[in-house]
Amino acid sequence: MKFIHTADIHWGMNPDSDKPWSRDRAQAIKDTFTEIVRQARLREADFLFVAGDLFHRQPLLRDLKEINYLFSTIPAVRVVLIAGNHDRIRPNSALHSFSWCSNVTWLAEKTPSVVVFEKQNVDVTGFSYHTAEITEPWLKDVVPPDSPRIHILLAHGGDSSHLPFDKKKFLASGFSYAALGHIHKPELSSDLSYAYPGSPEPLDKTETGRHGVVFGEISPATRQVTRLEFIPLSQAQYIPLVIHVTPATTNGELSDRLLDEASRRGLEHIYRFRIRGMRDPDIRFDLSPLERKLQVVEILDESEPQYDFSRLFAEHPGDMIGFYIRALQKEEMSAIEKKALYYGIDALLCTMDERR
Repeated sequence: MKFIHTADIHWGMNPDSDKPWSRDRAQAIKDTFTEIVRQARLREADFLFVAGDLFHRQPLLRDLKEINYLFSTIPAVRVVLIAGNHDRIRPNSALHSFSWCSNVTWLAEKTPSVVVFEKQNVDVTGFSYHTAEITEPWLKDVVPPDSPRIHILLAHGGDSSHLPFDKKKFLASGFSYAALGHIHKPELSSDLSYAYPGSPEPLDKTETGRHGVVFGEISPATRQVTRLEFIPLSQAQYIPLVIHVTPATTNGELSDRLLDEASRRGLEHIYRFRIRGMRDPDIRFDLSPLERKLQVVEILDESEPQYDFSRLFAEHPGDMIGFYIRALQKEEMSAIEKKALYYGIDALLCTMDERR
């Protein structure tokens, strides 16, 4: 039995909503989910499991129609879904009256239930969220039906506020595979008994690394997973880069280095730059022109001005600068104390320059 396992698509989300590329990211979410459906057909999957948060919020009727159309293009694939905490089923949800195409099964109950697929000799246990949080370990005593079928568990959670559970116990409970959702970073168990596919597209700057789906195979004879593979599909990645500077680094040089690093990795990606090291006190890094050439979600300038405090104190022994250095400088300084010293001296020197 072959399957594709996905979760946390968040259809309808606008990542980086304050950035000019936000609409492109929103479309990428939809395009990548379309590719997931296509992969299910190309790989001749028997099942497509969606472990919650297909939608970013309560789905509108037009969203359900779009998704249903996609599922109708893979009639030979059995699609099984649950709702997560983001797209939880509310009393007024359009899901209650929506008619899905014949290959789609939505486990919409608020407590664990089982659906059996006789032809494929598979049963799936799962349930949907009807509240924002589930703090009780509802799956603690859940076991699959007593039958010689392949047993799949479909679940969304894994933290204290969202269905706490012990991932390593699912195999001992009798499940062939636990298709999990809620954690946006991919995680495939070493014993092949469970996986988090992560979000197919990264949704914010913290979701670095590759994103995609899980493809797996289960032996009908042993009812155990024989293959579990992560398939990267995302159109872009959030890439954090740390750039070290020296007092010789100019603003133009730093811009060129960052542009070169981004070009080498791919201009389709979204970057978070962190600048570290010592810089010339007269240099002010202004990288705003770079933001017109790259997708830069954040620039953190953690560089420190390389002041000659001995020389400064000798030049200002009796004024505010000398007093400030004497009050704050010491051999062992914390990062916060260093910043206070650097920023204070910088401000005092700027004030003196303005008075001259």
